[in-house]
Amino acid sequence: MGPSVDLVPSSEHFPVEAEVVVIGGGIVGIATALALVKQGVKTVLLEKGTVAAEQSSRNWGWCRRTGRDIRELPLINASMRLWETLNETTGRETGFRRHGIIYATRTEAQRERHLRWIAQAKQYDIASQILSPSQLAERIPGLKANFAGALFTEADGRAEPQKAAPAMAMAAMEAGLNLQQHCAVRSIERSAGRVSHVVTEHGEIKCQSVVVAGGAWSRLLLQGCGVEIPQLKVLSTVLRTRPLEADVSSCVSLGSVALRKRLDGGWTVASSASSVVDITPDSLRFMRPFMPAFKVERASLKLRFGPRFIEEALYWRPGQADKLSIYERIRVLDPAPDRALLRQMIVDLKQVLPAFSGVQVAQSWAGLIDTLPDAIPVISGIDKIAGLFVATGFSGHGFGIAPAAGQLMADLVQGSTPIVDPAPFRFSRFTDGERVHAQHWL
Repeated sequence: MGPSVDLVPSSEHFPVEAEVVVIGGGIVGIATALALVKQGVKTVLLEKGTVAAEQSSRNWGWCRRTGRDIRELPLINASMRLWETLNETTGRETGFRRHGIIYATRTEAQRERHLRWIAQAKQYDIASQILSPSQLAERIPGLKANFAGALFTEADGRAEPQKAAPAMAMAAMEAGLNLQQHCAVRSIERSAGRVSHVVTEHGEIKCQSVVVAGGAWSRLLLQGCGVEIPQLKVLSTVLRTRPLEADVSSCVSLGSVALRKRLDGGWTVASSASSVVDITPDSLRFMRPFMPAFKVERASLKLRFGPRFIEEALYWRPGQADKLSIYERIRVLDPAPDRALLRQMIVDLKQVLPAFSGVQVAQSWAGLIDTLPDAIPVISGIDKIAGLFVATGFSGHGFGIAPAAGQLMADLVQGSTPIVDPAPFRFSRFTDGERVHAQHWL
């Protein structure tokens, strides 16, 4: 069972038309809808479950520039500017605080990667630095491990995943958004080569544009339009603790364990060193484009063959307008966490930070991260279908860059001057001959 998310009510009346329909009530879909309604665009957001019930509430809550893919740096800079004022602009607590992010360094090779990243990040006015072992010890008192130093960005921050998207959704509704929860989109329909309407379980909605921001579901939604995107899912396991006093203000990754302070006095704990990848039919289908990334990350990825392969092979099919869809059968993706990893995370946490020797686990959960072969998102129109747009494949980076990603998506839908250059995030990079590859800095 996932974490408790701030509740958001649905709009009272079901709409029959809109300028833009956004599919997906995660933080990227909500950020897109918020940006659109602030521009006066008649917008409907449709969510098969509830706001932020999947990965948008299950992530770490880090808002980071540190170690990001260089291509994402303009977007995260723009996003951080929006995070700084988000409590004020939404009129609600999102949990955003700027306390810095630290990635500890174990090897000289890792330190060299961090130095190269700092050199490239300077062109985007990002003031990161390498901490010496003594400087790292000053920032994390009581640290019991041999680290060669750390990559540190003081201007980075954190927010509360269980609060941020709901706060943005409420602000969007106050600005005119029609939000429909428990309303699955079965199909996206076209007329004369462009989007004309969507068919939901509760009826049709005419529209001029559709934004697919369905996270792990986006591939299936696009497949229903005849559009193939090479997207897979990675399982991320997270826990939260009961309140505990510890002199650690920054978000910290120590490799086997990563943590941040929560507003409730507890800690969100995860691991930078291990994730589970369930083998599915899509794993085989997209083996080739993902192979370069897998070779680099294989030490941190645990491949698993189990029930998910059969489940997706038999039941994961695009929806049809007149039939009950998979989106109605599975309202919320709620995978079980990796129990062995949870146990190891607690052991490692207590070993490296004795201040956590008495830590008590309050809850654990897992989420499915939507990822692409180059680990940067698609935020783009679909050339062959006028009016169809997609924002997906955020590869674990979506929470931090969501405010600006939503603004960029809204700009593209409206044909406005984009907040950043959208070229790195274009959908066509998978078909236009570009060498698609991930950058690895951490």
